[in-house]
Amino acid sequence: MSPVSSNAPHGQSPLRTVQVLGGGNAGSSAHVRSLAEGLVARGVRVTVCAPAEADRAYDFTGTGADHVHVPRSSDPASVAVLRAACADADLVHAHGLHASFRTVLALSGRGTPLVVTWHNRARAEGARAHLLRLLERRVVRTAAVVLGTTSDLVDRARRSGARDARLAAVALPGRRRRADQDEADQERHKLRAELGATGRPLLMAVGSLDRERGYDVLLDAARAWRGLDPVPLVVVAGEGPLRPGLQRRIEDEELPVRLVGRRDDVPELLAAADLALLTSRWESRSVLAQEALHAGVPLVATRVGGVPDLVGEAAELVPYGDAEALAAAVVRLLADPARRELLRERGPRQAATWPTEDETVAQVLSVYDELTQPTPLP
Repeated sequence: MSPVSSNAPHGQSPLRTVQVLGGGNAGSSAHVRSLAEGLVARGVRVTVCAPAEADRAYDFTGTGADHVHVPRSSDPASVAVLRAACADADLVHAHGLHASFRTVLALSGRGTPLVVTWHNRARAEGARAHLLRLLERRVVRTAAVVLGTTSDLVDRARRSGARDARLAAVALPGRRRRADQDEADQERHKLRAELGATGRPLLMAVGSLDRERGYDVLLDAARAWRGLDPVPLVVVAGEGPLRPGLQRRIEDEELPVRLVGRRDDVPELLAAADLALLTSRWESRSVLAQEALHAGVPLVATRVGGVPDLVGEAAELVPYGDAEALAAAVVRLLADPARRELLRERGPRQAATWPTEDETVAQVLSVYDELTQPTPLP
C-alpha cells in the first residue's frame, strides 16, 4: 500500500480520517466542525460520525466532509455502523469518553491508530463513577495518543495509563462580527428589550440546566440582587432536566431570573449583556468564558478546572458553590464602572493569547503525521 500523507504529494493517497463525536457538547461539536474544515482545506479526506442532529446543528458536510449518522447509544447496532465507517480509515480521532469507548469497540482487532481528545471530565457518582473510571482506563490504554484540553485532563489520562498524553488546547471557532456599529447597537437594544432588561443591568449565563452548572448557587445569589436598585435581570440560556425545579424556585422566591431555553444567538445575547456568569462545578475551556472575553463582556466565573488558566487576569473568579462570594462579586462590579471597563479591555487581549483555529489544526495534523507517516530508514 502506498504511504499516506496529510499533504497528499504526487503519487501518494490523501490521508483518510474519521472524526467520531457522541452527543457532543457545544465545545467539542464546534471543535470537530472547525477541525473538519481545516483538515479538508489541507487535502485530508474527513468523515464525521455523529448523530444526525449534530450534523444539522454544525453542518459538518458544509466543510466538505462526509457525514455518517451514528446514534448516541452504545448498542451493537451503533458500534457496527461505526465499525463500517472506519473500515478504510488511516486514522480515527474520537472526541469525548463515550464516543471514544464506542470507537475502541468498533476498532477492536484492527491496527488503525486511534487519537482521543478529552474536552471535559466525565462526571458521575456511586457505581456509575466506578464504571466511568473503567471506561477511561480502557480508552486511554488503547489510544495511540490522548489529547487533553487542560493540564488536569492530561494528568488524569496519564494516571489512567495513557501511553502518550499531551496538552492540546482547542480554539474557539471564529465568530462573524458586525461591521456596522450602529446595526450592532440596534441589535443590542432590541435584545435587551425582548428580554425585559431595559433600564436595568443584564446578567447572562449559558449552559445546559444540569447539576454541574451550579444554577442552584446562581439562584441563591440572585436573592441578594433583589435589593439592588435597579434590580438586575439574570437570563439563563439552555435546556435540561433541572428546568422544572429551577422555574419553581424562581416563581416561589420571586427571583429576578428568566430561563429562555436553548438559543442559537448566544454571541448576540452576550454582546447585549453587562456581565457574563459562569457558575459551573468544573470546566475545561468554557465556550461561554471564551465568547465573553472575545466580546469584551466582563465575566464572573468559578475558579475551577481550566478556567483560571483560560481567563488569566481578565475575569473575576470566585469559589465554586459560594453564593455569597458570587453575589458580592457581581455587586462590586455593578458598582464599579472603572473595573468593568478594565475587564472589557483585558478580555480581547487575553483571547489573543489563545491558539487560533489554524494552530489547532496544525497541531492535530502533526500528531496524525507522526502516527501515519512511514518511519525513515536509518
